[in-house]
Amino acid sequence: MDSFKKASRGDRVFYVVITVFLTLFFLVVLYPCVYVVSASISSGAALNASKVTLFPVGFTLDSYKLVLADSTVWLSYGMSLFYTITGTFLSVALTMCGGYVLSRDDLPGGKIFITLFIIPMFFGGGMIPNYLLVSKLKLINTIWAVILPPSLSAYNLIVARTFIRTSIPREMFDAANIDGASDLRYFISVVLPLSKAIIAVECLFFGVGRWNTYFTPMLYLTEKKLYPLSLVIRQYLILNKINVDKLMDQEKAEQALNLVAGMKYALIVISTVPVMMLYPFVQKHFAKGVMIGSIKG
Repeated sequence: MDSFKKASRGDRVFYVVITVFLTLFFLVVLYPCVYVVSASISSGAALNASKVTLFPVGFTLDSYKLVLADSTVWLSYGMSLFYTITGTFLSVALTMCGGYVLSRDDLPGGKIFITLFIIPMFFGGGMIPNYLLVSKLKLINTIWAVILPPSLSAYNLIVARTFIRTSIPREMFDAANIDGASDLRYFISVVLPLSKAIIAVECLFFGVGRWNTYFTPMLYLTEKKLYPLSLVIRQYLILNKINVDKLMDQEKAEQALNLVAGMKYALIVISTVPVMMLYPFVQKHFAKGVMIGSIKG
């Protein structure tokens, strides 16, 4: 407050405008989240009648009971956890190893390798060549079709490389080399402990991407037992629509519509829980990792 009073008139006006703008932006972002939670614990009749705007109407947990009683949801939840944990570990391991190697000035042809990684960021083969490649590798309808293709991101690789180059002094490598440490020992004992910030950011980026992905499993998976939660949500939201015309009993038709309306929002809330639980653990490293790693060099 003291700094605000000491600021010039123009600066005070700027601070007020920015504060108002950010507050409005926060409310705009917050409202859909609050609405989804409120809708998930509201009665289906209130949802279909558009009575839910901000707070729950006709509080009930029937939607959650129906969703959690569905064995398909639990199976897909477990598969999503497996895909996310395994895929994130593999992606972070490849990214940090590649970032460390590319950060070394004594890497023969280092600029050539960086160029080769940058080119696919702008020119991709497309969906059909990717599908043919996965098919030739006999990965169709296997867990590896979901885990392996998106296991490396050129952008995250460059961010990790830049972080290591700018945050870990060259002198530390020279000192470790004098002490007889090998490259692997130096990477494990020095680079990784000093790269917690960028590792946390990479885990968040890869983890959220893995958890939310649905196109890759939709493209390569046909067995429902391998479906992640994102595909099950898609089925609930798009494919499993109840045809009311086939229901002769009007009361049963209304009950079915009410149940479907609540289950959609309950599934959305359930699917966001792991991400919301992950973020507090990496939040303190997030800003540092992004700012340092964002300087491409």
